[in-house]
Amino acid sequence: MLSYELPPTQKGRHHEIRAKGLREFAGLRRDDEPLDPFALAHHANLLVAPYDVIEPLLTDETKAHLIGDGKNAWSGGAASQTLPNGQKLIILNPTHGKARQRATLMEEVCHVFLGHQPSRLAIKNVNKHGETIARDYNEAIEEEAYSTGTAALVPFTALKRMVNEGRTINEIARHFNVSKQLVEFRIKVSRLWELYSTKFISG
Repeated sequence: MLSYELPPTQKGRHHEIRAKGLREFAGLRRDDEPLDPFALAHHANLLVAPYDVIEPLLTDETKAHLIGDGKNAWSGGAASQTLPNGQKLIILNPTHGKARQRATLMEEVCHVFLGHQPSRLAIKNVNKHGETIARDYNEAIEEEAYSTGTAALVPFTALKRMVNEGRTINEIARHFNVSKQLVEFRIKVSRLWELYSTKFISG
């Protein structure tokens, strides 16, 4: 890849190169083609189960928490054990919009393609409310999966061109079927915020 096709930071280039590989694997030819994580999940051997299929297996208390008080505490989850056919079961938060579900699933897809070992929940301590306050969580792995996933969903070259064309965050988000928050994240980590600001904020 040429230098102008990559973000200016070392970390950004690292994620962009891997994201480009994912897009090529998905058969996308143009940098502005939207990527469908649900189609890519099949190639990652992931089975995305609708929540209503899993719901009958849950207790009333669990269901009340997952889609009630605790609905903002999780985006999705992967079963720790694979299914008999080798697939890994993925459940997405049904209270989240499609754009957020796409980002969550893309992160899970990236974990597989990047060869990450899954994080395991480990109750090491519990607060006075009985809530888990510790987890076997690898921040570097989670960052790489999320950043690579968002770069695959909104590639740098297309993003930079759209910003230069005067496209707004809302327009870019609609084009790639992602959230406004994700586009804003990509603009900032790609060091395009100053360029975007001169077009829409300062003026």
